[in-house]
Amino acid sequence: MTTPVARRPQLSPDELQQLKWLLGGLLTLLGVGTVLYMDIDAWVLTGLTVAATLATLLRPELPGRVPRWVHALAFPAIAAFFAGDLWLKMELLPAMVRLDILLLIYRNLSYRQRRDDLQIIVLGLFLVIVAGVLTVSLTFAGHLLVYTACSLAMLLVITLGDAAQVGKPEPAQPIRETPSWARHTDWRRLLRRLQEVTDWRVVGLGAALFAGVVGVSALLFLAIPRFQIENSMFLDRFITKKAKSGFTDVIRFGDVSEIQLDTSIALSVDVSDQSQIPVTPYWRMLVLDDYSNGTFRLSGGLRAQFGSERTNSFQTGQARPRLGEKAVWTFYLESGVSRYLPLLGHFDMLRFRESQNYRFAGALALVSLREEPVSMTAYRVEGFDLTTLLPDPVFAERWRRRHEPDQKPVGLQTRLILRDSDHGVLRRTVSEITGGESPGAAEFARRAGEWLRRQHSYSLTPAIPGGDGDPLIRWLVSREAGHCELHAGSFVLLARAAGFAARVVTGFRGGSWNGYSNNFTIRNSEAHAWAEIFDERAGGWLRVDPLAPVVATTGEEPRGEAAVAARLDRSWAARFDSLRVFWYRRIVNFDQRSQAETLKAVKEATQNTGRRLRVALEGAVDNLKVWLTSPWDEVRLVRVAAFVIGVGALGWFLKSVGPGWWRLRLRGFGHRRDDPVRREAGRWLSRLANGEAAEEEAGVIADLQRVRFGARPTWPEPARVFQRAHQALRSRRRRAVSRTGSGSG
Repeated sequence: MTTPVARRPQLSPDELQQLKWLLGGLLTLLGVGTVLYMDIDAWVLTGLTVAATLATLLRPELPGRVPRWVHALAFPAIAAFFAGDLWLKMELLPAMVRLDILLLIYRNLSYRQRRDDLQIIVLGLFLVIVAGVLTVSLTFAGHLLVYTACSLAMLLVITLGDAAQVGKPEPAQPIRETPSWARHTDWRRLLRRLQEVTDWRVVGLGAALFAGVVGVSALLFLAIPRFQIENSMFLDRFITKKAKSGFTDVIRFGDVSEIQLDTSIALSVDVSDQSQIPVTPYWRMLVLDDYSNGTFRLSGGLRAQFGSERTNSFQTGQARPRLGEKAVWTFYLESGVSRYLPLLGHFDMLRFRESQNYRFAGALALVSLREEPVSMTAYRVEGFDLTTLLPDPVFAERWRRRHEPDQKPVGLQTRLILRDSDHGVLRRTVSEITGGESPGAAEFARRAGEWLRRQHSYSLTPAIPGGDGDPLIRWLVSREAGHCELHAGSFVLLARAAGFAARVVTGFRGGSWNGYSNNFTIRNSEAHAWAEIFDERAGGWLRVDPLAPVVATTGEEPRGEAAVAARLDRSWAARFDSLRVFWYRRIVNFDQRSQAETLKAVKEATQNTGRRLRVALEGAVDNLKVWLTSPWDEVRLVRVAAFVIGVGALGWFLKSVGPGWWRLRLRGFGHRRDDPVRREAGRWLSRLANGEAAEEEAGVIADLQRVRFGARPTWPEPARVFQRAHQALRSRRRRAVSRTGSGSG
């Protein structure tokens, strides 16, 4: 008679309900966590959702205390909130996201039935899809995998719960009273029960299948060329874009300093030729020329230089043609920095990875997108003109003819609207700087920069003296420390007072070179403001950084390998940043070269593996032929005999142990082997498994299997079970002896 197989312990209906409640809370937290990847104002609702979900997870009986009138008014209130949100802000997608979060809050404040559990999955999936369209974050990829795994686990638990409730119809009305499972929830006990009932072989197989699917998907993602849908499937048109960094058309003193307190990544840059990297790169983004009462802004004249809006995937620049291969710079601009693209100056060609709506100011070497992007924006630039001078022949001609009667004003880049007392202060300061001489623009920049550095040290928290007049003039004549904006703005006022055209430029200075991914990393903390002064002799705008020694030359900047070595970063932060860059490189395709190379590498690896296996197999066959045809001596015969005897002994051992021993070993996988009671039950099961079991032994075997595999509360008394097992084994031996005796008689 065969030994009856005990069923693995199972979760009770109440425990399945508790597990569904736990998974529903986790899915809610993962769903609202996607707000981190979206530029949507939903932080208050997100915080409320997290607080409500954690509270109901810790105290599952809380939803039973919600008054009934709250449930009656919940959906009308949510609908009214959505309508009001849509009416006041006229933003469809953000309103839908906030509506989704409100529904998730309510679903965690009420006891859920089967359809409500499915709604949790769908509501979270909506947030995941929206975030996936609007972000290219590497962290989101891990977020998506965790959400997928939890969703699959939730569906499995729902299916098991339906099977456990066969014949019991689901309540037609919502559950308002606290159910029994919520009164006696103990998460630690539930986790222990999960460990006891889980078949770890099935879990391992499922995890392997899931990992295989993810691996194949990743391989296809890397190998198959991707085609971007313009404007992120149009979803980003339903979001109001806001630049977070402060690089806008208006800059007030302190704006850039606030950016410098943020150490997050603003920009990553790949360079095809490291020898072209400047020693100190200046990533210019915006030019501001209109000054009034402590504020610089983009004037209407400079704004007009951007021209009409264009829609294209490339833009030709104004860089001078050069011999040799052009260096290619690939920019990965993070969301929320600005709609103005960081550039190093005039360029030959700029390419987007997809068509963009933008404006281009050729003379300023600036590109402005229509809206601030809500996800990473990638663009590629070829042939930068890496000089300290920005040529501007149109302005040079206007400047040369500025004194002619019929010539139009040269613009606000020379204007100073100040009180007479402030004009007097500037004239005296300029006279002190120049010593009564009339130096050229480059020489004046050098002297003014030295004077500012002598008068003012650097500080992110400056103090502007009080009093009447212009605030920048008050700081200029003081001895207070100041940040880059104060230094650059003061230089512009001094240059204009000396008769030069000058303006403020904002962007980033410097950056670190990631030693793992070999790219530039520019952080928000490297935001900077500097100045440009028009050099009539050179016919262009000379870059002036009052916080750094002035490069008084119009030639090319020093650059090369030394620039990389000086900025090399091999810290742990650089390791993590390199993952982000690797991710960006894989999702951005300006052409199909990268995907074609990956596909070729996969093909070559597959072919090489098959070729190596075939060569190894052919070699093994040839070696076997040589071995069989070679002469046989005594040593060889002894070795072959020993091998045959060893194989036979191993086969005899496996046969004598029997398949039952292996089944019991596998059954015990995942259970606690250090429990002496369980080990003792396993030994008795092994003894009783050998031989034919009698009918009266079925109960003993079932009790032993409960002790070996079941939860401790379901155990019978182990000592009595072992005593019965001993008696059953003795009875079996007596029966065997009696059968032997009767056979011999």
